[in-house]
Amino acid sequence: MAVSAASRRFADRLRWHSRRCLLVLLPALLGACAAPAPRSAPGAAADATATSPAAIYVIHRGWHTDVGFSVSDLHGPLADLSKAFPGAQYLIFGFGDRHYVLAKDKNFGEMLAALWPGPGMVLATGLAATPERAFGQADALRIGISQAQADAAAAFVWKSLLIDGRGAAHPYAPGPYAGSLFYESATSYAGWRTCNTWTAQALHAANLPVHTQGVLLSWQVWDQARELATH
Repeated sequence: MAVSAASRRFADRLRWHSRRCLLVLLPALLGACAAPAPRSAPGAAADATATSPAAIYVIHRGWHTDVGFSVSDLHGPLADLSKAFPGAQYLIFGFGDRHYVLAKDKNFGEMLAALWPGPGMVLATGLAATPERAFGQADALRIGISQAQADAAAAFVWKSLLIDGRGAAHPYAPGPYAGSLFYESATSYAGWRTCNTWTAQALHAANLPVHTQGVLLSWQVWDQARELATH
């Protein structure tokens, strides 16, 4: 009986610690769904940047990460998508849980539900300013890549969108701030496939040396992106 009681106490402690860890991780795993607005207005004047080589941007927004492109580096269907953002020089994309991003009351119950697989949502933001200006130098990384790599990463983003029978993607709802639109995603969201997993996959699609397995939190992407940006 003593062994049984000790086992039960151990199991109770394990469950308590598991719940505590879940409470700590929930905001991190769901940060994709509540990304803050750019620090400067999307319509701010654009800064001069290098035009060659092409680039992919990684944006750090607390628990959340985005990827971005210069519109001039985009070709094909994602370039057509830029027409929904008049005057935009850059497009930024972030992935999240559809139900959670649209919920007016993002309470614990909504967070918990989003850990299970469900429809995803992509938030697209058009910027006239550079990502460095919009989000701050400390939170925006420019990674120089070839045009072929940019095309591959853009193709990954495009395939993440829900496409209609005519091969077009349509805005689902206005985004949370000016210059942003929600698009339905063809990719599901889950606690083990977060916005940060998606960002890492976009970089990997560009044939960059980024690991994606087990990437859930923003720092796991950000640390890899910083290494790439310094080379």
